[in-house]
Amino acid sequence: MAQQKEHVCDVLVIGSGAAGLSLALQLATELKVMVLSKGPLREGSTLYAQGGIAAVFDENDSIASHVNDTLVAGAGLCDNDAVQFTAENAKAAMEWLIAQGVPFDQYRDEDGVLKYHLTREGGHSHRRILHAADATGRAVQITLVDQVRNHPNIQLLEDYNAIDLITAEKLGLSDQRCYGAYVWNRQSEQVEVIGARFVALATGGASKVYLYTSNPDVASGDGIAMAWRAGCRVANMEFNQFHPTSLYHPDAQNYLITEAMRGEGAYLKRPDGSRFMPDFDERAELAPRDIVARAIDFEMKKLGVPCVHLDISHKPKDFIIEHFPTIYAKCLSVGIDITRQPIPVVPAAHYTCGGVMTNLNGQTDIKNLYAIGEVAYTGLHGANRMASNSLLECVVFAQSAAKHILAACADAPLPPALPAWDESRVTDSDEEVVITHNWHELRMFMWDFVGIVRTTKRLERALHRVELLQREIQEYYRHFRVSNNLLELRNLTMVAELIIRCAMERKESRGLHYTLDYPALEQDPKPTVLSPRQ
Repeated sequence: MAQQKEHVCDVLVIGSGAAGLSLALQLATELKVMVLSKGPLREGSTLYAQGGIAAVFDENDSIASHVNDTLVAGAGLCDNDAVQFTAENAKAAMEWLIAQGVPFDQYRDEDGVLKYHLTREGGHSHRRILHAADATGRAVQITLVDQVRNHPNIQLLEDYNAIDLITAEKLGLSDQRCYGAYVWNRQSEQVEVIGARFVALATGGASKVYLYTSNPDVASGDGIAMAWRAGCRVANMEFNQFHPTSLYHPDAQNYLITEAMRGEGAYLKRPDGSRFMPDFDERAELAPRDIVARAIDFEMKKLGVPCVHLDISHKPKDFIIEHFPTIYAKCLSVGIDITRQPIPVVPAAHYTCGGVMTNLNGQTDIKNLYAIGEVAYTGLHGANRMASNSLLECVVFAQSAAKHILAACADAPLPPALPAWDESRVTDSDEEVVITHNWHELRMFMWDFVGIVRTTKRLERALHRVELLQREIQEYYRHFRVSNNLLELRNLTMVAELIIRCAMERKESRGLHYTLDYPALEQDPKPTVLSPRQ
């Protein structure tokens, strides 16, 4: 067997989206940084973010207004300090992105002065959204990738899965510190060891735990699961944001149908062609996102159908093509002419509002281990995320974590010699069908039992099934060499359990968590915190 490859760096950043790359660039002025990317460097949730980034640039706007809007959207569960901190540092974070070269849209005012174009999105009381057309995430990702590829102090490891963190406990030490990680090289199919003075998790969310998701395939909750196994607390995992309408077609997974289509008069219909939104809300198709998603979920479960339909074909053909050229082309590519027929749609898991608990510096419960971006629970989002605060959180907390790491690096020695990954008692799998079957089963029961509308009985059934799956997967993990699907499934079953347990703890319906057994609000809500050491 070939000798395992070892790496050593000052900071290991696991994840290559807006959070991870922003952190890497700000640390690389003084430290040697290694960035781990599960797939190609450009792939990830940041790339697909259509909206913009919220920050106070308008003289008629204020930080206090941004704070208040965020608190309202979070339905009483935001951490006030985290919200204030994020809003106060938003403009500086955007100015840093601008300095990196992100091409936010601009215009000239009446006096010929060049200004940034600010748009307004749901939940915001002012125009404060900086954007690059309708593909802000792509502009941010491409710009940051170009910067890190040319940086002499940043080493990029693409096509690598992180397996587990290496903590003091694994080394028989008592200092509760993180020393690095075991990682799997997807090209060579070999495990490698990375030692680091600091480790930062920037792995994104966990929406792949659901059958339908708007997220790319890499969003499998890896950082949350690794941090939990290492001994970190997690919080608010019950709050999963669902987008009401994604295209239901085997050849077009993860494709969102914008809410603007409903704004321009599209109707949601049952398979028989009848509308159903007027039965749920007087605003019908223009009701808020969570109400529309619950209505679709109710109709699908009641009728036992795999999707509902979004129909704008009653509008003139030229109108449809002019307003929705991208959607028209995408649907046509899979055989759906939206000018003549309805679009099959389902809600899709979109954003993980909970995650690994951190402070305002991105520090977790383990020394020298940080978490930033969607993987983290900072308290910013509360029970529901306000539009355009997600990319903002990535950059603001990347900056605060970078400052803290740079200040602490003088007292952080290089890691000791780390033990090699033990493959002496495992073999190549000859039962890959087990992983495939369990993967499908997990995503099915999470969608049916722990999705948009929940009950105590559904949650209990889901917990029973996930515990059975975990035992099967752990047995499989002990006997066979690791693979991409095995590593992701191991993490997703762990994250699924955390979502279920948090949902069972919350005896109310608030924000993104809706249960038929507890429809009312509690008077004094608190975050749902789980500790692996309990």
